[in-house]
Amino acid sequence: MSMHIDDHAAIERACTRLIAQYAYLNDGRRFEELAALFTPDALLFRPSAPEEAIAGHDAILAAFRKRPADVMTFHLCTDVIVTVDDATSAHAQSRILLLSTKRPAQQGAAPGPAEAPVPGVFHDRFSLTESGWKFAERRGSFWI
Repeated sequence: MSMHIDDHAAIERACTRLIAQYAYLNDGRRFEELAALFTPDALLFRPSAPEEAIAGHDAILAAFRKRPADVMTFHLCTDVIVTVDDATSAHAQSRILLLSTKRPAQQGAAPGPAEAPVPGVFHDRFSLTESGWKFAERRGSFWI
Protein backbone atom coordinates (compact mmCIF):
# COMPACT_ATOMS: atom_id res chain seq x y z
CA MET A 1 0.00 0.00 0.00
CA SER A 2 1.43 3.38 -0.96
CA MET A 3 1.80 6.26 1.46
CA HIS A 4 -0.42 9.32 1.29
CA ILE A 5 1.25 12.48 -0.04
CA ASP A 6 0.61 14.22 3.30
CA ASP A 7 2.60 11.48 5.04
CA HIS A 8 5.48 12.01 2.61
CA ALA A 9 5.41 15.77 3.21
CA ALA A 10 5.37 15.33 7.00
CA ILE A 11 8.38 13.01 6.87
CA GLU A 12 10.26 15.41 4.58
CA ARG A 13 9.55 18.31 6.98
CA ALA A 14 10.63 16.31 10.03
CA CYS A 15 13.91 15.24 8.41
CA THR A 16 14.65 18.73 7.05
CA ARG A 17 14.03 20.09 10.56
CA LEU A 18 16.58 17.60 11.99
CA ILE A 19 19.20 18.94 9.58
CA ALA A 20 18.51 22.52 10.70
CA GLN A 21 18.42 21.55 14.38
CA TYR A 22 21.80 19.87 14.00
CA ALA A 23 23.32 23.13 12.76
CA TYR A 24 21.73 25.34 15.43
CA LEU A 25 22.54 23.01 18.31
CA ASN A 26 26.10 22.46 17.07
CA ASP A 27 26.76 26.19 16.72
CA GLY A 28 25.17 26.83 20.13
CA ARG A 29 27.35 24.14 21.74
CA ARG A 30 24.22 22.40 23.03
CA PHE A 31 25.79 18.99 22.66
CA GLU A 32 23.43 16.91 24.82
CA GLU A 33 20.47 18.08 22.72
CA LEU A 34 22.52 17.57 19.57
CA ALA A 35 23.39 13.98 20.47
CA ALA A 36 19.70 13.34 21.21
CA LEU A 37 18.99 13.86 17.49
CA PHE A 38 20.69 10.49 16.83
CA THR A 39 19.46 6.93 17.33
CA PRO A 40 21.30 5.01 20.08
CA ASP A 41 23.28 3.03 17.48
CA ALA A 42 23.79 5.86 14.97
CA LEU A 43 26.94 6.42 12.96
CA LEU A 44 28.43 9.90 12.49
CA PHE A 45 31.17 10.68 9.98
CA ARG A 46 32.26 14.27 10.55
CA PRO A 47 33.25 16.33 7.51
CA SER A 48 36.68 16.90 9.08
CA ALA A 49 37.23 13.10 9.33
CA PRO A 50 34.93 11.51 6.72
CA GLU A 51 36.49 8.03 6.98
CA GLU A 52 36.24 7.76 10.79
CA ALA A 53 32.93 6.48 12.12
CA ILE A 54 31.77 7.67 15.50
CA ALA A 55 29.44 4.88 16.61
CA GLY A 56 26.63 5.28 19.09
CA HIS A 57 24.94 8.06 20.98
CA ASP A 58 27.46 8.17 23.85
CA ALA A 59 30.48 8.32 21.52
CA ILE A 60 28.83 11.05 19.44
CA LEU A 61 28.21 13.13 22.56
CA ALA A 62 31.79 12.59 23.76
CA ALA A 63 33.17 13.65 20.37
CA PHE A 64 31.21 16.90 20.41
CA ARG A 65 32.23 17.65 23.98
CA LYS A 66 35.89 17.50 22.83
CA ARG A 67 35.41 20.42 20.43
CA PRO A 68 37.62 23.39 21.33
CA ALA A 69 35.71 25.87 23.49
CA ASP A 70 37.46 28.86 21.91
CA VAL A 71 36.07 28.25 18.41
CA MET A 72 32.75 29.71 17.22
CA THR A 73 31.01 28.07 14.25
CA PHE A 74 28.17 28.89 11.90
CA HIS A 75 26.84 26.02 9.78
CA LEU A 76 24.74 27.13 6.82
CA CYS A 77 22.66 24.23 5.43
CA THR A 78 21.15 24.50 1.96
CA ASP A 79 19.77 22.48 -0.95
CA VAL A 80 18.21 19.85 1.31
CA ILE A 81 16.67 16.97 -0.63
CA VAL A 82 14.83 14.37 1.44
CA THR A 83 13.70 11.09 -0.09
CA VAL A 84 11.16 9.01 1.79
CA ASP A 85 12.00 5.32 1.62
CA ASP A 86 8.98 4.10 3.59
CA ALA A 87 6.93 5.01 6.66
CA THR A 88 9.91 4.50 9.02
CA SER A 89 12.99 5.44 6.99
CA ALA A 90 14.23 8.22 4.75
CA HIS A 91 17.48 9.59 3.43
CA ALA A 92 18.72 13.04 2.43
CA GLN A 93 21.53 15.03 0.96
CA SER A 94 22.35 18.64 1.75
CA ARG A 95 25.08 21.19 1.30
CA ILE A 96 26.84 23.00 4.12
CA LEU A 97 28.99 26.05 4.37
CA LEU A 98 31.04 26.18 7.56
CA LEU A 99 32.16 29.53 8.90
CA SER A 100 34.39 29.64 11.97
CA THR A 101 36.46 32.02 14.05
CA LYS A 102 38.03 32.26 17.48
CA ARG A 103 35.66 33.18 20.30
CA PRO A 104 36.48 36.63 21.72
CA ALA A 105 38.43 36.57 24.99
CA GLN A 106 36.01 39.02 26.60
CA GLN A 107 32.24 38.73 26.43
CA GLY A 108 30.78 41.43 24.18
CA ALA A 109 34.02 41.90 22.26
CA ALA A 110 34.05 41.40 18.50
CA PRO A 111 35.19 37.95 17.34
CA GLY A 112 38.50 37.60 15.56
CA PRO A 113 38.82 37.35 11.79
CA ALA A 114 36.88 34.47 10.29
CA GLU A 115 38.54 31.49 8.70
CA ALA A 116 37.88 30.96 5.00
CA PRO A 117 34.42 29.45 4.42
CA VAL A 118 34.52 25.69 3.91
CA PRO A 119 31.87 24.08 1.66
CA GLY A 120 30.79 20.50 2.11
CA VAL A 121 27.98 17.98 1.88
CA PHE A 122 26.05 15.67 4.17
CA HIS A 123 24.39 12.38 3.27
CA ASP A 124 21.92 11.32 5.94
CA ARG A 125 19.81 8.30 6.80
CA PHE A 126 16.85 8.77 9.14
CA SER A 127 14.79 6.34 11.20
CA LEU A 128 11.45 6.80 12.89
CA THR A 129 11.77 5.97 16.60
CA GLU A 130 9.33 6.03 19.51
CA SER A 131 10.45 9.63 20.15
CA GLY A 132 10.23 10.76 16.53
CA TRP A 133 12.59 10.98 13.57
CA LYS A 134 16.32 10.64 14.31
CA PHE A 135 19.59 10.47 12.41
CA ALA A 136 20.58 6.82 11.91
CA GLU A 137 23.67 7.86 9.95
CA ARG A 138 25.20 11.21 9.08
CA ARG A 139 28.11 11.28 6.59
CA GLY A 140 29.81 14.59 6.01
CA SER A 141 32.68 15.62 3.78
CA PHE A 142 34.30 18.89 2.80
CA TRP A 143 34.89 19.79 -0.81
CA ILE A 144 38.18 21.49 -0.07
